[in-house]
Parts: sequence; structure tokens; C-alpha cells
Amino acid sequence: MIIAVDGPTASGKGTIAKALARHFGIPHLDTGLLYRAVGRQVDLNGGNPDDPADALAATAFPDSLLDDPALRSEATGGLASRVSVHPQVRAALLARQQDFANQPGGAVLDGRDIATVIAPHADAKLFVTASVAARALRRFMEMRSRGEDVTREAIEADLAARDERDAARAVAPLRQAEGAAKLDTSAMSPEIAIAAAIALVEKQVQLQKQTGA
Repeated sequence: MIIAVDGPTASGKGTIAKALARHFGIPHLDTGLLYRAVGRQVDLNGGNPDDPADALAATAFPDSLLDDPALRSEATGGLASRVSVHPQVRAALLARQQDFANQPGGAVLDGRDIATVIAPHADAKLFVTASVAARALRRFMEMRSRGEDVTREAIEADLAARDERDAARAVAPLRQAEGAAKLDTSAMSPEIAIAAAIALVEKQVQLQKQTGA
């Protein structure tokens, strides 16, 4: 079974995807981490994330970089959004993501183009979203707990800019895929959001069995 979970930054899609993987007993891949690694590698290389050549060169990052705590920083998230607009970068990472999705037994993948590009044949598709204000508050609390000096206003502005950039890019823009169930987590606790996601996935899988799709 392949489960595709898409949505903007801080919508809760990562938490939901991990919980779905545990519930259904299948592996999970945070595809956004791959783009964060590319952004981080560009920075380590002293390159420009807006330069297609610099961004493409950074796709050769070592696997060990995926364990770098800096990948979770807000700064790296911004770099990831910038390198992800380059078609060459998306093409370089496409095969890695599709191989993970199509492994025996299936998998859960979360990102921004899972159901539209990586695995449009997924058995279940979710589009997890939340208001910019709700997402900014979550990210603010998360970053403050790590001791980072940030403001909600700055985070909200950054998230809005990322949303616009991700939705407007020419290749694999962020959008709700056909057949994907929308889950707005703005007013939901993680527990309620996870329960709702499990129910939506089970409903989609059951419908597929009934229709023979």
C-alpha cells in the first residue's frame, strides 16, 4: 500500500505521515528532507541556491547529511524551497523517491508533489493543510523550544512567501491532487489529526477494494 501525504510547511503532514507508517506497518520517507539536504549542501559549498547549476551540483550530497540537525532549521527550510524550483534538482531526486514508494509492501511519503508527480498511483492520497497563522504558531513554539530567537511575525511572513513560491513554480507546484482527501488541521490537536488521517486512508483503501480500482 502506497500512501501519499502532501501539504505546505508546518501543516502537520510529517507528524501524520509518521503516524500512518506506524499504524499500517510500512516505511516512511520525508521527501522534504532531501530538498533540505540539497539546500544545506549548496550552503556548505558556498553556492547560490537560486543558481540552477549550484543547486544541481548539491544533489550529490552524501547520505550522512540526512542526519545533520541543521536540516531542521528555518534557514535550511528556506534554502530547500529555493532549490526545489529548479527542474534539474527535482529530476535528480525523482528516481530516489519513486524507488522508495514502489518498494515491496509499499510506503508512506510526505512532501509537496507526492500524489501529483512521485506516486500518482498511490492507494491513498491526503492533502494536509492549515492556516498560515496556525502553522506559524506551531513553528514558533517548536523553534522557541530549541532556543532559537524568532518572532511569530517573521515566521508567518516566511511561510506565506514559501507557499507562494511552492504554488507558483513551473514544475510540480504544490496543489491538491485529484482524488486526494483534504484535511485541515488548523484547529486540530496532533492526536485528532492523526485519527482523522487514518480514517480517511482506510476509507480510500476500502473504496478502492469495492470498486476494484
